[in-house]
Amino acid sequence: MRQRRGERQEPPYHVVHKLPPGDTPYVRAKRLQLVEKDPDAAIALFWKAINEGDRVDSALKDMAIVMKQQDRTEEAIGAIKSFRGQCSKQAQESLDNILIDLYKKCGRLEEQIELLKQKLWTIYHGEAFNGKPTKTARSHGKKFQVTIKQEISRILGNLGWAYMQQGNYMAAEVVYRKAQIIDPDANKACNLCHCLIKQTRIAEARSILDEVMQGDMVGSNDPKSKARTEELLIELNSSHASPLSPLSAQESASSVEDALVQGLDHLMKQWTPFRSKRLPIFEEISPFRDQVAC
Repeated sequence: MRQRRGERQEPPYHVVHKLPPGDTPYVRAKRLQLVEKDPDAAIALFWKAINEGDRVDSALKDMAIVMKQQDRTEEAIGAIKSFRGQCSKQAQESLDNILIDLYKKCGRLEEQIELLKQKLWTIYHGEAFNGKPTKTARSHGKKFQVTIKQEISRILGNLGWAYMQQGNYMAAEVVYRKAQIIDPDANKACNLCHCLIKQTRIAEARSILDEVMQGDMVGSNDPKSKARTEELLIELNSSHASPLSPLSAQESASSVEDALVQGLDHLMKQWTPFRSKRLPIFEEISPFRDQVAC
């Protein structure tokens, strides 16, 4: 039917529903995922898109995300490992991020930690963000810029959390302290406080929590941070453990260094012959042994 003069033209279907144009397996899968809300059928078509070479990068990432939402986590991990070789170099970083979330969801902590360390190595060698200082990320449909500094802090925060889930609070402490040097915020400070409480280093934990309660730290006025702070304060006030002696603290710091000798500290120091290529942010956070031992 011909449009009459003065009538407003309706936007195309794919524009209205924020879908890619066309009628390929990938496009149909996105329609099933976003419009018809049929995840199982969408997954089947994402599989078909991958097998037919139709937007493999996007099809694999989208399929893994839908599988995660359907609690098919192990299947999603297997799919990424099987087909990431068919994806472009530009897609690998996003696939790693999805894998980390999948490992976290199904409790595969060792693999999560290993991949997080691998991502730190990638940043350390200047290979993250395809060599650019920032990257464009999406959250809830909105685009925003992420800097290398923010990315390092995010990865360290995830690594600290994984160590906490293992009960390795000394390793988690080192990681959170490094993260706070780079990009401090209330959430990581609370986690650091928790690690210190678990090591019965009550005076240090109280000092960290006092900083959060002053309200000057990023995120300290967030309702979740306030609730967490109150929980930690109650835990501190009810704790009767004695703080570690200076000697014990140094021994703990030494143990942490040993635990991470092939992890973070190795990461920070290993590239000395190529120091000119090393990102400046790593120069800022390398000298750490004395700070931990204080």
